Amino acid sequence: MSRQEILDAIPHRDPFLLVDEVVEHTESRIVGLKRFSGQEYFFAGHYPGFPLVPGVLLCEAAMQCGAILLARHIHDGEGKVPVATRINDVRFKHMVRPGDVIRLEVELSERLADAFFLKAKVTVAGKVAVRFEFACTLAERLGGGAGQSP
Repeated sequence: MSRQEILDAIPHRDPFLLVDEVVEHTESRIVGLKRFSGQEYFFAGHYPGFPLVPGVLLCEAAMQCGAILLARHIHDGEGKVPVATRINDVRFKHMVRPGDVIRLEVELSERLADAFFLKAKVTVAGKVAVRFEFACTLAERLGGGAGQSP
């Protein structure tokens, strides 16, 4: 998927777009990549002298990848966007540092009407950084169609 296709699929924009590339995409599974350069704003305070990617941003990156996956399940013109409603069983296993590339693997487990249940795994250098489950529902998009900023 190109960067433009990612931008067309979800409403997130820089500096909060946390998916650089999609390397695999099926109806029920997606794999994306994100590189942390070290220049991101949060490294200045998390933590000075020992910069780490905040765990909540690792989860956010995986959920953005999940939103890209769910874009396939939303009909054109429907005017809806997936939003997180629940996050469960979060397990942080490995730190992510400046210069690291994370691999975001998200799988759709179940769909019940407009409710989607997904599983996520984020790895760095082949090691699991975080695993969790989350749910999304479809909400009305504010401010226009796909790819438009509010």
